[in-house]
Amino acid sequence: QGHLIESGGGLVQAGASLRLSCAASGLTFRSYCMGWFRQAPGKEREFVATIGWRGATTHYADSVKGRFTISRDNAKNTVYLQMMSPQPEDTAVYYCAAAGKYIIARRADEYDYWGQGTQVTASS
Repeated sequence: QGHLIESGGGLVQAGASLRLSCAASGLTFRSYCMGWFRQAPGKEREFVATIGWRGATTHYADSVKGRFTISRDNAKNTVYLQMMSPQPEDTAVYYCAAAGKYIIARRADEYDYWGQGTQVTASS
């Protein structure tokens, strides 16, 4: 079965940037749409961004559009989320996910595999 491992989370100060990484194994990475979701305490899991099989198609939640960038490197089986100056409202556990049945996917129930999550805490 597929396994996803996120890394790069932590405490980020005002004005700084953060890049999350997700390394995939046990699946044909180039055949999966990849996505990022986040969940804050007491909140429902929220869609953040998704990227198609070849990286040409992307979609972002309105709350992060223009501030975050999703990308992938199929040669490295890795997907990234570049966070430019995260704000306190971005504080959450961030999850990487893989969807094999869709070119692009925005709903959590469309994804087949999930990572363990990485904590991001942003201060003002």
